[in-house]
Amino acid sequence: METMRSNTNAWPLFSISRLPAIRFGAGRSAELAEVVRGFGSRALVVTREPGFTDGPAWAGLEAGLRAAGVEVETVGVSGEPSPSLVDEIVARVRAGAPVDVVVGIGGGSVLDTAKAVAGLLIPGNSVTDHLEGIGPELPYRGPAVPFVAVPTTAGTGSEATKNAVLSVRGPGGFKKSFRDDALVARVAIVDPDLLAGCPPELIAANGMDALTQLLESYVSARANPFADALALSGLAATRDGLLSWFGEATAGRGGAGPRSTAALARERMAYAALCSGICLAQAGLGAVHGLASPLGALFPVPHGVACGATLAATTRANLAALEERAPESGTLLKYAVVARVFLDAGLPLADDRAARAALVRLLEDWRVRLSVPRLSSYGIVEADIPAIVSDSRGSSMKTNPIVLTDTEIAAILRASL
Repeated sequence: METMRSNTNAWPLFSISRLPAIRFGAGRSAELAEVVRGFGSRALVVTREPGFTDGPAWAGLEAGLRAAGVEVETVGVSGEPSPSLVDEIVARVRAGAPVDVVVGIGGGSVLDTAKAVAGLLIPGNSVTDHLEGIGPELPYRGPAVPFVAVPTTAGTGSEATKNAVLSVRGPGGFKKSFRDDALVARVAIVDPDLLAGCPPELIAANGMDALTQLLESYVSARANPFADALALSGLAATRDGLLSWFGEATAGRGGAGPRSTAALARERMAYAALCSGICLAQAGLGAVHGLASPLGALFPVPHGVACGATLAATTRANLAALEERAPESGTLLKYAVVARVFLDAGLPLADDRAARAALVRLLEDWRVRLSVPRLSSYGIVEADIPAIVSDSRGSSMKTNPIVLTDTEIAAILRASL
């Protein structure tokens, strides 16, 4: 059995997959009407339900769309999307007049729903035909209706990825991706102003998801210089934004002013989340996301919570395995680099090993400071660990920097209960 990944000082061969045209910055959502009108005059808009379409943000966006001559049909999404939800929306929309563009305005679940719907409106078949590890896994032939992504949370990076994550929760459940380059958004409008009003628990969970995606892509077996540069930039933004934004939200300070502490923190986290999506699309992820899949499928664990609850223990396990089985791996240095992004503050750490140990402590400290629940809060017990381990060997686990044994994966879960 292979137990380690090759790592040399030479730059690897790599390719950069399709990215959306990105419009980033406060107020950029005002450009939505212009973007949509460029694709046509009929738009399907997928949003969060309940709440978003009753708020001031949607009122302004809808008015702009209608003023531009766009006919709008809206669909609401609550919770994580299932294959049956996607199929239902596709069938309902196909029964009416064709749409020229699909717009997703919301968090990762909304964007993933919109992405999958855009991919299937023309072919009309069931999304289960294309889900990885489920059904016939038929190749996607398309074409997709143009998709425009407008995130209202900072975490998943779905605005920059080619996969729509769909799930069925409970015994025998799953969390799998419909994935193809044709599903990537044509345009991603990332407006930090749309993040105002996010509750602290959502800020924490999504922020830990972004942090995990940045760290895992940086140390991934498919890491490359392009993604590495973005990952380090996103990690620095997370360092400067996440705890600050969470603290402001917890204190009830929304930060209406454009240069308020909360507004600046939102900008940093919107950027970090965007970077995390680009990085995972180019380099892959790791064991935390390998575990997040069965945790979210078998139990009511929100994705970001699954990441935040297991990140410190997974980092500790990866480091121990690398030090034991691949002590010359350059990934150990990369973990030390991440530690110094977060911890230097002008005081150099004694050595790389000390830096890595400090990183593990910091990740656990952030979990506590952000009030991310432990896995036991969702009813997970020792007896559940074998089933979770058994279902954790998906695509994300394949790019972990070192192959972890079942015993090591079980220890991560045990430490996260």
